[in-house]
Amino acid sequence: MNTINNSSPIKSLAIRIGLMLCVLPSLNGCSYLVSSATDDFSARLKQTILAQNDPEIVKDALPAYLLVMEATAAGDNDNENLLFANANLYTAYLGLLPDDSPRKASLSRKGLDFVLRGICIHSEKWCDVQQKPATDMLGLLAETSQEDIDGLYSLGAAWSAWIQANKNDWNAVAQLSQVKQIMQKVIELDEAHQQGNAHLYLAVMESLIPETLGGKPDAAKQHFQRALQLSPDNLMSKVLFAKHYARMVFDRDLHDNLLKTVLATQTAAPGLTLINTLAQQQAQQLLNSANDYF
Repeated sequence: MNTINNSSPIKSLAIRIGLMLCVLPSLNGCSYLVSSATDDFSARLKQTILAQNDPEIVKDALPAYLLVMEATAAGDNDNENLLFANANLYTAYLGLLPDDSPRKASLSRKGLDFVLRGICIHSEKWCDVQQKPATDMLGLLAETSQEDIDGLYSLGAAWSAWIQANKNDWNAVAQLSQVKQIMQKVIELDEAHQQGNAHLYLAVMESLIPETLGGKPDAAKQHFQRALQLSPDNLMSKVLFAKHYARMVFDRDLHDNLLKTVLATQTAAPGLTLINTLAQQQAQQLLNSANDYF
């Protein structure tokens, strides 16, 4: 049992000291401290990252925290929350790297491995889910409930990031159907979970290929619009709407209007400042390249 009051500054100091010790060669003794402090530390780390308005600071600092969190997982292999936290951190870091970064393949694999271990601990039925036939997914999802939503969302996000990092591998791309089913289940359980981002994932996935090749632009548009309704302060939703949908259907007016709105909006918003700052950077890049695209 954790005997230090949650609001005590002593606990915060103890967490920092304990986590620093855990990255030393000997991990013995770290497990207890990390188990009692993981949720609190992960929540504070997430809040600090999302409140940052300088993406470069986060990109430079996050690798150290990745090592710290990975070290804590090495000392507590059965802690599903810790494994999910590691997966989420790797997925977040991938979003800070350029689209063509060669590091994305290996880092996305690490994130996916963490979440696969976590979901297996959560329920043995989900062990080796990536190797199961795609037809098994609906049966697995039929047995899930609200208490599974965090794991499902983390799995869908990490799996999607891995597919994106391996988009030239058709064996990876073929797994998009499983990710879609997972995110659709998240929406069914609670569409507002993580500010409606499951809609955003589905919107992007439905926009990856043109309608003539099997894409679903109408479904993508509906998911983008719903994501904007659920989280109107999330500027990245508008950027992705322009990048993936407006460009796919060659709607220059929609494309430019969305991006200009992003650039004219303040980035500061609870839990969204970092994402909105990145969104403005990407919006300007998309506008700069619009004449070459349309």
